[in-house]
Amino acid sequence: MEIRECLSFDDVLLVPKFSVLRSRKEADLWTTFMEGCSLEIPIVSSPMDTVTGAEMVHAMDKNGAMGIVHRYNTIEDQAAIVTELNEAGVEPVAAAIGATGDFLERAKVLVQRGTKVLCVDIAHGHHLLLRNALSILRTEFGSDVHLMAGNVATLAAFNDVSDWGADSIRVGVGGGSCCSTRIATGHGVPTFQSILDCSQSDRDALIIADGGIKNSGDIVKALGAGADFVMLGSLLAGTDEAPGEITTNASGEKYKYFRGMASRKAQVAWRGWSSTPEGVSTMIPYKGPVGDILADLRGGIASGMSYSGAFGLKDFRMNVEFIKQTPAGASESRAHILGGG
Repeated sequence: MEIRECLSFDDVLLVPKFSVLRSRKEADLWTTFMEGCSLEIPIVSSPMDTVTGAEMVHAMDKNGAMGIVHRYNTIEDQAAIVTELNEAGVEPVAAAIGATGDFLERAKVLVQRGTKVLCVDIAHGHHLLLRNALSILRTEFGSDVHLMAGNVATLAAFNDVSDWGADSIRVGVGGGSCCSTRIATGHGVPTFQSILDCSQSDRDALIIADGGIKNSGDIVKALGAGADFVMLGSLLAGTDEAPGEITTNASGEKYKYFRGMASRKAQVAWRGWSSTPEGVSTMIPYKGPVGDILADLRGGIASGMSYSGAFGLKDFRMNVEFIKQTPAGASESRAHILGGG
């Protein structure tokens, strides 16, 4: 058996190139998501119940990004959020559904209330259940609704899900900060490698890098590897707009609750029982307004484009050069004066 070497975000760096950008403000991050909709920054918030509710979607839209309303509530509760977002002028409204049970009923109600993007949210996307769901949804809605699906880890899976009818595909299995799939099942591919592989596809579906992104540098690497957008969970959790209350410990430090949707607590909360958990739950430090986080990420992406001498993301992808770094190089890449290098 031949075992292939695969790369993660920390295994690679981008080589600086000659640049004529006088300021990172000249970097154009606009990216087309669907007909009539482009985002100022290529960031989508994850449909997790401790990340994306109505407030997060409002904030993402205000800051030129996109939020996907989570599905871990009743159909009417989710539809009420969608209705609120349409009255507030969010465009387009995106919401998650499953691939079994009431998914079609939920989808019909959400679309009737104004949803333009349906995210078929399933951990293992290279699966019969997703194929069947996409076929049903495409038959029901035709081309009127953008179908996002995933997650996948391989080029073969990406091509299949695209052929099944997905307009955009979440790429990454087992890399999320609250995900324990690789520990529980032994399966997964480093997200950076999955992006590289899926970028070789001749299909038109958009690549949404999802999982393992820890900072703006990882976002730059994901975009350089071929992703059209990145999906973020933990980076946006703990903010004012993330669902949940702020708690304060005995030392006066503030936190908010954050959990993976395959964690035992999340499974029990949204369906009343738990199968083998593939996620964890934790408290995350309170971060303040999500707009501040997005501004920092926007600045980091723009600086990354400047280091590659690119005015736009298309030019950036055509101009990137990756190198593999050794463990010593990865240590040097950190702010090692702070320790841990």
